[in-house]
Amino acid sequence: MTETKQTTAKAELPPLMRLLTEAGPLLLFFGVNAKWGIFAATAAYMASAAVAMAYTYWRIRRLPLMPIIALGFVLLFGGLTIWLHDETFIKVKVTLVNLLFGAVLLVGLAFNRLFLKLLMGEAMRMTDEGWRKLTLRWGLFFLFLAGLNEVVWRSLSTDAWVNFKVFGLLPLTFAFAIAQAPLMMRHQLPEETGEEA
Repeated sequence: MTETKQTTAKAELPPLMRLLTEAGPLLLFFGVNAKWGIFAATAAYMASAAVAMAYTYWRIRRLPLMPIIALGFVLLFGGLTIWLHDETFIKVKVTLVNLLFGAVLLVGLAFNRLFLKLLMGEAMRMTDEGWRKLTLRWGLFFLFLAGLNEVVWRSLSTDAWVNFKVFGLLPLTFAFAIAQAPLMMRHQLPEETGEEA
């Protein structure tokens, strides 16, 4: 019985490996930019993000939707950055990804579609009211990040923007996620205790 339950549960990366696959390409982007500039950093970011996604698939035999979409944007806008030798594309990519995620969540919410629940529903069990509140918060947060990125890249140097992307956006997103814990705990559903015969 326990073996069957374990095989039907979706595999997940260990927390440390998940952090490395998400933050590793950004840290490499920062390091390469400091030594060789934005175009070499963009190429390194594209390659390392693709390797991280391949590693994720190798380990858990599936590709999470949001990281796959983000990788698509990295490859498209990174490719344009290198091909056209214009750093604007890699900067705008951050704005567009956050706009897309925010718009999908908020438009879905307007039509009573809880896309966040579809993405994360197996990892946590919450009431629909909790999912609605969490979806609204994340949707607005993504729009905030899009606006913040626009202000930063348009008003600061490229090196300052890279610092913001790596050491501003990432910690801000982690802090926001942690700040949602009380909401999630308030709306958490009790664990199912009954065993199937």
